[in-house]
Amino acid sequence: MKKIYYLKTCDTCRRILKEMDITNYILQEIKTEPITVKQLDELFSLTKSYEVLFSRRAKKYKQMDLKNQNLTEKDYRQLILDEYTFLKRPVIINENEVFVGSNKKKVV
Repeated sequence: MKKIYYLKTCDTCRRILKEMDITNYILQEIKTEPITVKQLDELFSLTKSYEVLFSRRAKKYKQMDLKNQNLTEKDYRQLILDEYTFLKRPVIINENEVFVGSNKKKVV
């Protein structure tokens, strides 16, 4: 499967999508079509960690004072399911490989 989870209002996502050939990819805009439990668990099977998929740059991370909490994998999973901004983006699945975030070396 080739799929990209992204946010259309995210400048970084737009830049990366513009630089890539996305012809054979399924695009899922996570604000209008939130990630499902099944989809998140599939990402976990590829990354072996919900923490890797979690964005600490989200505004709610500071608002909820999550920095000062000892979060578990279960907590990261639930936070991502509860609030789309906690999914680090873009998440690009290319068959059995997954690229999370905006590290140019891993994306291009």
